[in-house]
Amino acid sequence: MRFEDPAADFIPAVERVFGTSPRVLDGSRAVLVGDLKLQLEAGERELWLIETTGVLENRIGMVAVDLDIEEAVREAKERLDSGL
Repeated sequence: MRFEDPAADFIPAVERVFGTSPRVLDGSRAVLVGDLKLQLEAGERELWLIETTGVLENRIGMVAVDLDIEEAVREAKERLDSGL
């Protein structure tokens, strides 16, 4: 039996796609890139895009994570670049 953990490559995938080292939050299940928080939820099957303004957070979108976390991060960045 083989177990896969999409979160294991989450931080390196964010670095590759966004071109910067993110600030790691919540035990590597969430990162901060500027004012954007990317957070894995639902057993690493959902990647939430969250705007952060001070202590307030606004969920602006969600990308389903199939097998490739980098593909999900890339889709999240494309959505952000296109204005959601």
